[in-house]
Parts: sequence; C-alpha cells; structure tokens
Amino acid sequence: MLRWGILPRWAKDRKASLRPINARAETVATAPMFRDAFARRRCLVPADAFYEWQPGRGDKQPYAAGRQDGQPMALAALWEAWRGPDSEVLETFTIIVTAANATLAPIHNRMPVVVEPEDWPALLGEAAGDPAVLLRPAPEAVVRVWPVGRAVNSAANSGAALLEPAAG
Repeated sequence: MLRWGILPRWAKDRKASLRPINARAETVATAPMFRDAFARRRCLVPADAFYEWQPGRGDKQPYAAGRQDGQPMALAALWEAWRGPDSEVLETFTIIVTAANATLAPIHNRMPVVVEPEDWPALLGEAAGDPAVLLRPAPEAVVRVWPVGRAVNSAANSGAALLEPAAG
C-alpha cells in the first residue's frame, strides 16, 4: 500500500519534508518536487469518487464527483519509494490535478485528472505518446457531482454510505 502525500526520493528526512497530496498538471513535468516521478513513476489510482467542498454560508458543503456511468475512475498519479538512512522504505503517491471542467467548476476550480481506459497505456509509459497531453479536465459527459453529508470531513469515516446523496 502506498501512502497519500508524496515524499521525494531525494528528501533527507521523512518528517521534515513536504508531503503534497496533489501535483498541478501544469508544472508536474518541471517542478523539482515532481519531475523525476513524472518522467519515470506515473501510476493510476482507482476511485469510486473524489470529494470537493463548495464554500457557502457557514460551513462548506461537501460534494462527491464520480463517473456518470457508475464505473470506478482511474486518477492520474505519481509515486515514489523513499529510502531512509536505516534502509526504511516508504512508498508514497500524489494525485495529479488540473483545471476543473464545466461540471465541477461551480464547486471547485481544480479536479483530479481522470484517465480513460484507452489512455492508460500512454500514461503508464506502456505505449508511445506524450503523457502530458493526457493531463486535462475530464469531459463534462464523464463526471457527475452530487452533495453528500459532512461525514466525509473526517478520515475516521469510511464506506459506501459516504457517497449517499445528502438530504435536502
């Protein structure tokens, strides 16, 4: 299992280093934190949905975003295997995000890169092509969003019930 929050292989200390959970598609190939992983260690993270929060009056409203067809989605990501001075190995990852599509833009200005099955080989380096061209917003017809309950605000909560539409 990889841990969310990438720790670059060149980091001297696992506790003192930044551990970003997202990498911006616009700079992932050039930013020192991500460029080595983008060149060699791209991966896909399966997900039923992802969450975004829309600011409003009082508390933020959480929304889930999933595929229109109900199938799991594959999110573009990078991974690293950091080795500590005592030979400890820590495998971590970060999700690649891009500008939000028209479906998600009213809720949040960014979204994970959703990779379609036919593009998996190119992103993973198993087929010819520039993986950077795949780092774009998902077409509007692919993603749907719906409000969910505030239980998603705690990592202590898990399960399919979190994806149930919020009452109201």
